[in-house]
This record gives sequence, C-alpha cells and structure tokens, in this order.
Amino acid sequence: MTILATVIVLGVLIFVHELGHFAAAKAVGVEVQRFSIGLGPKLVGFRAGETEYVLSAIPLGGYVKMGGMDDEVMERLEGGGSSEPRQPGPRDFDGKPIWARTVVISAGVAMNMIFAFVVYAAVFAHWGLPELSTTRIGQITADLLPAGTQALAQVPPGATILRIGNKEVHNWGDVQDGLYDAHPGPVTIALSHPSETIRIRIPADEKDRTNLLRAVDYWVSASVGWVEPGSPAEKAGLKVGDKLLAVDGVPVHNWYDFQNQVEAHPGQRVSVKLEREGDTLIRPVTLGSEKQERADGTTAEVGKIGVGQSVNDFTYHQVSLGEAVAAGYHKTVGVTVMILDFLRRLVTGGISPRSMGSIVTIGEASGQAAAAGLADFLAFMALFSVNLAILNLLPIPVLDGGHLLFIAIETVRGRALSVEQRLRWSNVGFIIVVGIMLWALSNDFLRLLGM
Repeated sequence: MTILATVIVLGVLIFVHELGHFAAAKAVGVEVQRFSIGLGPKLVGFRAGETEYVLSAIPLGGYVKMGGMDDEVMERLEGGGSSEPRQPGPRDFDGKPIWARTVVISAGVAMNMIFAFVVYAAVFAHWGLPELSTTRIGQITADLLPAGTQALAQVPPGATILRIGNKEVHNWGDVQDGLYDAHPGPVTIALSHPSETIRIRIPADEKDRTNLLRAVDYWVSASVGWVEPGSPAEKAGLKVGDKLLAVDGVPVHNWYDFQNQVEAHPGQRVSVKLEREGDTLIRPVTLGSEKQERADGTTAEVGKIGVGQSVNDFTYHQVSLGEAVAAGYHKTVGVTVMILDFLRRLVTGGISPRSMGSIVTIGEASGQAAAAGLADFLAFMALFSVNLAILNLLPIPVLDGGHLLFIAIETVRGRALSVEQRLRWSNVGFIIVVGIMLWALSNDFLRLLGM
C-alpha cells in the first residue's frame, strides 16, 4: 500500500504540475516538443502532433520541453531531444514576450495550488467539515490569554465546557465559534469536572480573539498514536496504543504533560512508565534533541522521543457547496502559511535541518494517509501539492522560481542573460537541488538507523 500510495501521489501531482506548463505554453503559442512524466531516459512514449508524450525512468519529477527554451540546459539537465542544431522559430519560448513566459513558468505552481483548493473543497463537500468530538480542555497557555480572559488560566486540564453564554457546545468547533464569534463583552462559561462557571470578557480586537483561541487547547490522551522508525521510542520498545503514565517519576495526565516532560530533557536518559494491555511497564529511553523556536522568537534545545499523539474522534457536519468552497480556500491558505513558516524557521534555525525528509518520508506519510481512508489520503495529496508548489517557487535555477528569477533579471536589465550564463547558473542550481535531496535522504537513513 505504501509503494502504491507513493506512486499515486507523486504521479498525480507531477502530472498536474506539468499539465499547467503544457496548457499555458499551448495557450500562448509556444511549441511543445516533449511532455515527460519522470526524468532521464525514456521508457515508453508516443507522438501526437508536434509533441512527444513520454514516461521516463526516474519517477522524481517531470518536464515540458519547449522550443527555444535554453535547449542546451534542457538537454543536459532533463534529458531527451535531438543533438542537431535547431534554428530559431517564431514559436520559440525565448521569442515570446516577458508576460507570456511568466505565465508559462508560473502555470505549474498555479495548477498545484488550484488542485489543492479543488481537492479540499471536494472533500468538505462530500464528507463534510470535520470537528473534534470533544469539548474537554487539555491545557490553557496563560501567556497567550488577552486582557479580561485571565480567569481561564484557573480552569484545570480535563474540565469540560458545557456552554459559552447561552449556547451549548457539542464539539471543539462549537467551542472555537463560541469564543471567536461572541459579541465583545462579558460572557459566562459553564463547566463540568469540576462543575463551575467562570466569567470572562470577550475582546473586540481580532488579534486578541485569535490569541484566545490559541491559548485554549483541546484534550489529547497521553497515548502513543504512532512510532517513528529508528527513533528513541522505537529503540526503547514503545508501541502504538501504549498509555503513557509518567516520565522520570513525574505523572502525565494528557499529551501536553508528556510532551512538556520530554522536551525538558534534551539528550538525557529518562524512564517512561506506561500501561500496555493491562500491564504496567517501565522503559528507559535516551532522548534525542533538536532546536525549536519558542513563541517569543528565541530558540532552545528540546527533547525528542519520536512518537505521535493518538487521533481524537471526529464528527462531520454537512455543508453547502458554497461553504465547502470557502472552507477549501481557507484550508489552502492555512496550509500555505504553515509551510512558509516551516521554511522560515528552517532558515533561521528555529527548526533543525534534520527535520527535512526525502522520498522515504513521503512514502511513509503517503502510506499512513492511505491506510486512514480516502478522505485523509486526498487531504494529504492536497497538502503535498501546496508543498510542491512552494518548493518550486524557491529562486534556485532549474526550479520554476529560478526561471522566474531569470525573467526578473531580464526585466530589470532590459536584456536576457545569455544561454551560457543560464547554463552555468542552472548547473549550480542542479548541484544545490541534488545536495538538498541527498541531505534529506541521509536524514531518513540516519533516522531509520536510529542515529
């Protein structure tokens, strides 16, 4: 299933990306010589009109080969084509105006973003909007609470929200709506376990309301949902389904307690007390460590164990097509912001470069998503499509962002870089891309070896 899921994810998303370039090139009158899924030597193919459609040997990319688009660069880096000199023609890529070339280069990224939006909207339209079934509080981050809401800091983890104002809440979406959409001013929150009511003041400022939502986290049980291969947890014998009871003698009542205890002991040897099939066990674990960015912008070393939380139960409520489209748009924007923030923290040191993964990580995630069901698999494809779009926009020659950089330089200086200059920079970009791929692949192998 993992191999099949990986082939489907990569195949579909590469096809969608290259289809964008292909359609845009045809639309602006550029000659398309080859449409290839995969790189390197041709495995099979056929010709229809002026275009050769090819399945190539290396399934880690694809390309649309256009007449006059840096032929030497394309030959050397992407394979295929004729070795005979080619005479410039009126349908050459380089002969088109800057706006047309920009459209052609940007179309692949645009198609990936459109694909993600359409898939998210389709999932929401068919299955409905997912909402966490719980209204139980996992933790309150007091530092994020805006003025007038500090009473929430006194609510103990495990308390269940029954009502916000006059509105009963049945899932976590109701809780978020109740806190974010309530009219500014005083509001009463009814709780159980313990049974009490608290009174807070809903802020008028949108940023303060957002911080209020961020400060209140839902309950997540302290149990193992998945174990990362080669991680400290796997080497210590932790298994999916283990209920986590304590770390170094400190009791943990929910996932946040466990996470806080692990992060507080980077690189140290700790004992993890757990319950498995009714038996109580203690497992010594030597934790890993990595740099992590804090909310205040500083970085710190935190402990890593290599397990993920168990998945809470979801409920789905049906929405109209318009609501599904709006939700798909917001989800696409949210995923884009999340990935951009990850890249920012990767560059600034807020996240360790060891967090990068290669085809191995993609395969694992694809297999897990496929096993979770069609809705989760489609949502993963949408997320990965956004990821592919953003990575392609990086200003590295041989990527779409690099080609756009060449066009930007031409716009500023009034003339294009020579083919020889573009070839040199493309070779540099090729080395950079291969280096990143090798680094990510080495991270996966080191992780699998437990290093």
